[in-house]
Amino acid sequence: MEKQRKDDIILELKDVKVHFKLDEGLLKAVDGVSFAIHKGRTLGIVGESGCGKSVTSNAIFKILPKYGLIGGDILLYEKDHKRLETPINIAKLNPTGPEIRSIRGGNISMIFQEPMKAFSPLHTIGNQIIEAIQLHIEPDPAKARAIAIEALRSVDISNPEQRIDEYPHQLSGGMRQRAMIAMALSCKPSILIADEPTTALDVTVQAQVLDLINNLKRENDTSVIFITHDLGVIAEMSDDVVVMYLGKVVEYCDVDTLFYHPMHPYTRALLKSIPTEDKIHKGRFESIRGTVPYPINLPVECGFCSRCDEAEKGVCDKGEPPMVEVEPGHFVRCFHAGKGKEAQA
Repeated sequence: MEKQRKDDIILELKDVKVHFKLDEGLLKAVDGVSFAIHKGRTLGIVGESGCGKSVTSNAIFKILPKYGLIGGDILLYEKDHKRLETPINIAKLNPTGPEIRSIRGGNISMIFQEPMKAFSPLHTIGNQIIEAIQLHIEPDPAKARAIAIEALRSVDISNPEQRIDEYPHQLSGGMRQRAMIAMALSCKPSILIADEPTTALDVTVQAQVLDLINNLKRENDTSVIFITHDLGVIAEMSDDVVVMYLGKVVEYCDVDTLFYHPMHPYTRALLKSIPTEDKIHKGRFESIRGTVPYPINLPVECGFCSRCDEAEKGVCDKGEPPMVEVEPGHFVRCFHAGKGKEAQA
């Protein structure tokens, strides 16, 4: 990973844990996640379903269920586009208090995974965008409406003066996703969290949405957290990448290092499962055996041990591997990291 300045960090997670108390036991959805978001860069978070990606983003946004327990620190270093002398610890804020409400949607915005569920079906698209604008930047209704129309125009929605008064069900899936992006960016946030923003979209619309996010990021110097299970999207969108498995970060580096010099067996397995032209002719794609374990009452061992072809009996099943910096800016959570096990995907 290229050298990053400390004063470029605008959001930092330190040993963040999100646990849920259930009748079956303590579910550790996120278990000690640490990474940093740098100004104007995109951090991709990748992993299978159930690895804790969305729960991590919800923790940053402070929209966890009431029975969710959050630990660690989520430090915001910039507010209202001004550097703070003392960072705000989002993890310690009241989830319904005025401070987090000013940050949520103002400094940090989110594009949710399913816009049909994220938008209220009882209100027009315009009402929902204007509400955010009035709350954070412009209380005057007429001026807020004008800003909302420009936001819709900026995401290439045709005839925004008409669309602003339509309900979510009147828009196609791609247009709803664009409207969600318009709402997220209407208040010029410092950080945009995109949680699987292209799910359920066809390939053509998906490419348009990705280009749109990239263009708006460059125009507004916005930092992006891009959550996906698609490594192809990670390659196109990200500067830095966090690979998550079973609520933990297992590899953290820049995007070029991830694709050309992956060190964790899980990362290499994900890369090998990407469909390519030569694999199509072989007739069968490679896959990772088994499934992600349910994170309750897990044994004290490497979380990927039971699915790993490189697991060593008596080592990988006898404790949890620490996160190790195997080379400058490249962090790996594996007992074999840096010991000759690294290979090209």
